[in-house]
Amino acid sequence: MRSADPLPSNSSVARLAVIIVSWNVKQLLDACLLSLREELRLSDVHADVWIVDNASTDGSIKMIQERHPWVHLITNRENLGYVCANNQVLKQLQRQGIPDIIWLLNPDTIVQPGALRTLLRFFQTHPRAGLIGPQLLNVDGTLQPGAFRFPDLLQPFFDLGKLPQRFYYTRWNGRYPASTYESGQPFKIDHPLGAAMMARGEAIQDVGLLDEGFFMYCEEIDWAWRMKKAGWETWMVPEAKITHYGGASSGQARPATTAYLWESRARLYRKHRDSFTRFLVGLLVRSHFAHKPSEAPEWQHAYRKIVSAWQI
Repeated sequence: MRSADPLPSNSSVARLAVIIVSWNVKQLLDACLLSLREELRLSDVHADVWIVDNASTDGSIKMIQERHPWVHLITNRENLGYVCANNQVLKQLQRQGIPDIIWLLNPDTIVQPGALRTLLRFFQTHPRAGLIGPQLLNVDGTLQPGAFRFPDLLQPFFDLGKLPQRFYYTRWNGRYPASTYESGQPFKIDHPLGAAMMARGEAIQDVGLLDEGFFMYCEEIDWAWRMKKAGWETWMVPEAKITHYGGASSGQARPATTAYLWESRARLYRKHRDSFTRFLVGLLVRSHFAHKPSEAPEWQHAYRKIVSAWQI
């Protein structure tokens, strides 16, 4: 629905659509939308903002209707997952003529002043940039890693605690050094964290929408990988800053989300890594989860799903 109090527009900037997929995070979503609206106002940028609610039961829909009638609201009767919910909007935008820029924003984020303008300006000056990410901050203002190398053989070893944790934040685990963020200068990356990634409409038209084979997790890695193969660049833009709480929705269903994570990783490795790497990582993952101590039934079910997914 259109706002009765429309946001100011500026025809000199790109057409922008913002998509936020939400599930049972009413208070965080409210804060996110307040920060986004203020940033749009200060930046003098018009955007069509879409909220896709995945069957929340915490009063989110009523809150949106009462406090944020300026957004487009889609209410799903069941939790379709992050990817399908985003694609609901992306498919509709494609039919209407996809905007120049699409911003996939998590509901547990706060947009810091100037972030939007900085990201849009970067797209204007880097025509081959297909996907970009802002610098993510923890709630206390410290750096939250938001840029990564594509996962290879070693990353699963770190995630499963098989390698020394003193190397966790190194390139061996796909991390970029803190100094690259602290310099404030944009730098090329393999993929951003999906919490606040921004994509060029032309690149989306080139490589396709998010892969709905991923319920949640790894979809941004797959997107960036497909864009790289198609000749598009992915960048981190540290000057643009977004506060990210992290895990607000996924933390509500830990056995299920743990299974989704490792199932998505299995799909990612099938799509983008060679058979030898898939074989070795598959051995590691199956061995780890097949021999984990028995816990609650829901955890046992999650472990079985993970072992089955890695029969590759």
